[in-house]
Amino acid sequence: MKLDLNVQPLESWIKTGKEPLLIAGPCSAETEEQLVATAHLLAKTGRVSALRAGIWKPRTRPGEFEGIGSIGLQWLKRAKDETGLPTAVEVATAKHVDEALKAGVDILWVGARSTVNPFTVQEIADALKGVDVPVMVKNPVNPDLSLWIGALERINNAGITKLAAIHRGFSSHEKTAFRNEPMWDLAISLKTHAPQLPIICDPSHICGNRELIGYISQKALDLDMQGLMIESHIDPSVAWTDAKQQLTPSDLVEVIERLTLRKPEIKGAELQDILGGLRNQIDKIDDLVFQKMAERMKIVEKIGNYKKENGITILQVNRWDEILNKRTAFAKALNLSTEFAEKLLELIHSESIRKQTEIMNKGQEGQPHENLTHA
Repeated sequence: MKLDLNVQPLESWIKTGKEPLLIAGPCSAETEEQLVATAHLLAKTGRVSALRAGIWKPRTRPGEFEGIGSIGLQWLKRAKDETGLPTAVEVATAKHVDEALKAGVDILWVGARSTVNPFTVQEIADALKGVDVPVMVKNPVNPDLSLWIGALERINNAGITKLAAIHRGFSSHEKTAFRNEPMWDLAISLKTHAPQLPIICDPSHICGNRELIGYISQKALDLDMQGLMIESHIDPSVAWTDAKQQLTPSDLVEVIERLTLRKPEIKGAELQDILGGLRNQIDKIDDLVFQKMAERMKIVEKIGNYKKENGITILQVNRWDEILNKRTAFAKALNLSTEFAEKLLELIHSESIRKQTEIMNKGQEGQPHENLTHA
């Protein structure tokens, strides 16, 4: 389902300069000197399109540095006056919106902790009615595409057409190399639902450390995201917040210059013919996969009927373990990742269980009968 969002192209409200689009600046505005000095170094690179800085910093626990507050807006104004860089700030309340706009902030963004709460997003949206300002919406902390879409819709319904999404990864209980799991499939799904919506990536919050920022930045660009938001500090070693994930302006330039830019368009008749031929091969294989899957589910239905007639439980743990072990080993031999094989098998198994459950429940009181249609 396509989203009915009324949005303007990214290049209509921010000068991209050299590709890729880059929004950069410190995680937190700490002192006027720190912010302005960082801004000057970023401006000198010639690669930065806008200066970002956290003014109000919602932290997980009280007692941590929660932002310098409104005085930081004046520092941002000075940085903008001296460097010419547009400024961007996170807002979490109607008061933040009002103060940021009065201070001449050029771009606002809604943070992950705010996106997760529709009440907060609606408060921000109400404060934006009648205002022509670009707004970027980060994905919610938890992996919930509907919450992300809902926040974008609320801001858009307030009349904001200079709208973009920021992919900053999602919290996970699993310990991995990343601070926030990228879960690229959710960002891809958002792009599928709203192809006209600009999406930029925040590698700093995905990575949680500077060593991986180049890798994640490249991955984002390869997935056709329109730009990057990366934290940069004049001296990350003494940063008051998120020191490990910030880059010096010079290190930031090195990361950007190592990136490879690829175009989504296919130019040239010969290239189109080659790619078109390969895609036709994929289409034929996909058709066969679905045909075989339909055949498999017909057999599943027979198994379900047999189990019902003979009073056998739907779930057979030993059989499931056997399938999982054999198929993942086979997948590995075919050079398919174990993770992919497990996810695919779990999806197939879930559908098999659903079909057998439906068969088991047919004719029971309060359950669907064969003559009923289902949505």
